[in-house]
Amino acid sequence: MPNKSPLAQYQALVSANQISFDVAQQQAVELLQQLYVSLLSAEKKPISKSKSENKLAIPKGIYLWGKVGRGKTFLMDLFVNSLSSSFDAKIGKRQHFHHFMQDVHTQLNRLSSVKLSSKKPSAKQNPLKLIAEQFAKQYKVLCFDEFFVSDIGDAMLLGNLLQYLFELNVVVICTSNCVPQELYKNGLQRERFLPAIAAIEQHTQILHLSGEQDHRHRALTYQQNYFVLAKTEYEQIALHQDLLTRFYLNGSDLKAVSRKVEKPNEQDPLNTTDNQITVLGRQINYVAITKPEDDEAKVHAICFEFGELCQGARSHFDYVEIAKQFSTILLFNVPPMSGQSYERIKARGTEDNGSNINISSATTGEREVVLAPMDDAARRFIALVDECYDGNVNLVISAYVPQSELYNSGTLMFEFERTKSRLVEMASKEYWEQI
Repeated sequence: MPNKSPLAQYQALVSANQISFDVAQQQAVELLQQLYVSLLSAEKKPISKSKSENKLAIPKGIYLWGKVGRGKTFLMDLFVNSLSSSFDAKIGKRQHFHHFMQDVHTQLNRLSSVKLSSKKPSAKQNPLKLIAEQFAKQYKVLCFDEFFVSDIGDAMLLGNLLQYLFELNVVVICTSNCVPQELYKNGLQRERFLPAIAAIEQHTQILHLSGEQDHRHRALTYQQNYFVLAKTEYEQIALHQDLLTRFYLNGSDLKAVSRKVEKPNEQDPLNTTDNQITVLGRQINYVAITKPEDDEAKVHAICFEFGELCQGARSHFDYVEIAKQFSTILLFNVPPMSGQSYERIKARGTEDNGSNINISSATTGEREVVLAPMDDAARRFIALVDECYDGNVNLVISAYVPQSELYNSGTLMFEFERTKSRLVEMASKEYWEQI
């Protein structure tokens, strides 16, 4: 059997000139190799029931962090491939972090329903601990790509959930763009997230992937998927119609998209009506769509206006579902999203939202960050690009400004760096060939 260890895979790719050698990546590969060998040894030698011996037998996980394009996901995938090729049973699970949190929320809702309908004592157990136990029964290793926390609901859950996973001897590997201490920085009620940071620091080896090269800017064959709109409406309509025709989305009236609302068809996974789909209970208007049963459609594509998809009541989970259903997404009329946020002092009796989790500043007199007008839309756009990239979905964009001017000032500059890097790679022939 060929050697499928992380180090062997990396060296083979370098020797074949498929990747360029990177000193920082080599350090990460060596760390992943150590963990791989430790897991192989643990597989051959059963772990003692003694807690003191278990602490020695269970290796620490790994937290890889660094700037965008440094190869963090690539290195994690080498490790995951090693696990799948070297162990008889599936011992590891690799997920984008947002997908993992979606699963956690789904399981919490299911357990909540069970608790309401059951009088058994087991139904009253800590639901997060039950979820951790289920993961521990299935997997020895959990790999989370793009570990980044921006949602207050996720932040509130993670402290306890990660601690339970570590107590159950689950090895956790994460990739992230920031050091653990920067996670959920300036987040609301951040003190409740600090246990998650402490657990990560205690149970993982933290490595900064400090290379200066953005590997997404390597030699690629580019083909245009980002189009800057002309000044006149006539030229804008012509461009949009050309893009719709190119992706077999014919027959749309771009001047007046129908807003007719009908009862969703429950047998359709996306509940499509004339010009709407229903995703996670919310209706989203689209410009045009192809369906699998369309004989002439060579791709399954959908087209949205930016305002419909990135403004209004949309969540990251909406983009997860849409990316699962379509191989191509066209997004029209993307505006510039830059803008500076500002701070204010919270006055007594203001901003009380009446929910169990107060999303406003916790104490009267504290500083409260107020987002710039387009920051919510920019955050959703970032999430959409992430899901398209992770799912190898072709994203075609028309925008009012060049790509470099989409977001060049504001509180989301750090997050948008990843988006810009990914848009570069998604405009390559190499990326499209993966779809």
